[in-house]
Amino acid sequence: MKKYIISIFLFSFSLNAQVKILTWNVENLGNSKSDSIITYIANTVKAYDIVALQEVVAGDGGAQAVAKLADELNRKGAKWDYAISDPTSSSAYKTERYAFLWKTAKVRLVNKPWLEKKYGLLIDREPYYATFEYNKKQFTLANFHAITKSKQPETEIKHFKNLPGQYPNLNIIFIGDFNCPQSHTVFNPLKKMGYKPAFENQKTSLKRNCQEDNCLSNEFDNIWYNSNKTVVSNPKAIHFYKDFNDFAKAKEVSDHIPLTIELELK
Repeated sequence: MKKYIISIFLFSFSLNAQVKILTWNVENLGNSKSDSIITYIANTVKAYDIVALQEVVAGDGGAQAVAKLADELNRKGAKWDYAISDPTSSSAYKTERYAFLWKTAKVRLVNKPWLEKKYGLLIDREPYYATFEYNKKQFTLANFHAITKSKQPETEIKHFKNLPGQYPNLNIIFIGDFNCPQSHTVFNPLKKMGYKPAFENQKTSLKRNCQEDNCLSNEFDNIWYNSNKTVVSNPKAIHFYKDFNDFAKAKEVSDHIPLTIELELK
């Protein structure tokens, strides 16, 4: 009987030993998103502990939309907090904000999130970092949205190999929309350092039209983690567009699907 109780305890502990993380390029999150879309996004992400968003509008409406999303999440049974970046330092045409939202009962934000400064002139939408603590261990999410495929995002991603050395005390996890597949050679330096992609051969952007469930193109979004420091399990892609009878209506939510993982720190 005692062994049975111990087994149940260890099993319960293992179930709670992960942080559930979601990343989503929400495509121009701002005034263009109706209240019903904000509610839909909240219902989609509410089961997770940390949410990393890309493509928050830099001008009027972006910060307010994130605040609305946090307010909606706070109505669903858990306490959420959030942080929004300043506009990225690229040209006004491309500048955006990033956002993090998290359950305060699950993780603790350590210090203030910040935009990458050293590579601000080399990366159009420089990464937005936030360090979280869970079970007395810390990890740092580097939220990122690369330039478009036609502009060669590898010219930005190549600098990522320098960031772990720039922040040697941080366990950096790169998360977001890379506009570049994980198979690209630009990721090889990270792989040699022990980094792995949470997803392989997972298309994440929505096509213009969906035919016979062939709705996705391009392996753009991913999560890169240091396998020497981190264990990632249960990677999932959320095919939210299947909730809609009209594919065009689904694309009003976003032109990317969210990706999720469960994270455990070694």
